[in-house]
Amino acid sequence: MNESSFSEVEEKINVKTGEKPLSCSQTKQKDLRQRRAKKSFICTQCGKSLTNKHILDVHMRVHTGEKPFTCDQCGRSFTQKGNLMEHMKIHTGEKLYACDQCNKAFLRASELKEHLRVHTKEKPHSCHLCGKRFSLLQHLKKHQKIHTAVREYMCFECEKTFTTAQCLKQHERIHTGEKPYTCDQCGKSFTQKGHLSEHIRFHTGEKLYACDQCGKSFTLKGHLTKHMRVHTGEKPYTCVQCGKSFTHSTSLKRHMNIHTREKLHACDQCGTTFLRASDLKKHLRVHSKEKPHLSTTAGKVTVEACLPSVY
Repeated sequence: MNESSFSEVEEKINVKTGEKPLSCSQTKQKDLRQRRAKKSFICTQCGKSLTNKHILDVHMRVHTGEKPFTCDQCGRSFTQKGNLMEHMKIHTGEKLYACDQCNKAFLRASELKEHLRVHTKEKPHSCHLCGKRFSLLQHLKKHQKIHTAVREYMCFECEKTFTTAQCLKQHERIHTGEKPYTCDQCGKSFTQKGHLSEHIRFHTGEKLYACDQCGKSFTLKGHLTKHMRVHTGEKPYTCVQCGKSFTHSTSLKRHMNIHTREKLHACDQCGTTFLRASDLKKHLRVHSKEKPHLSTTAGKVTVEACLPSVY
């Protein structure tokens, strides 16, 4: 049936019923009224409409604070049975959701979905102020406080301020020396849970961060970031004296010694100092009588001098 035929039939129906054709907006409003009519159970606390009494009873627990479903392992309570069942997986260790990229398993489908962004490099959440992108919404919210939030949490030891109480609490461990997160493999302790998680990967050999250029994998995201500069040619660390750029901050720091003439590497035999450790190593052969570089010239064995670089 073409559009003109459909319109003719629609007009005939309206003529028979004596009704005028409804516009698109009128049709939407009619549907909305019908849906509202079905929601006849109203919350007396907030006015929200629900479709049946059971859903209303569950909703009321938001206002009453009632949590009738209690975990027999740890005593934690929940408003809904489904939430308790989800929680029980923490105690049973049941992880039904596995990553098909690295086989890491998760308790919840939402956790797996978030984890997959490690492999896809997807960052759907962007800051509208500076454009920086994040894989998780909570990371974006935390970042946005840099632009908008008042730093109302102050450390009484050093007067440094923070945007959240959690950030202040983590910082205070620098002063107290508290390290509440301990590795059960080697006993090493950390101030933050995230640092422990990263450390554990060195024991398990887990390498979550893979280079999409050459396939090389890394334990820490920071190591992958540094490695990527091999492919991109990025050199973010620039010398303010001569403009020379470097891929790593340590390389720039070592280079700066040329300008400052700071010679950090001293010979314990004669006190001569050198800019580089490699130069000191060469110099020490003078004292050890080591002759590693031999060549023959006109039938004679000669020793190539191992002298430090001169600047």
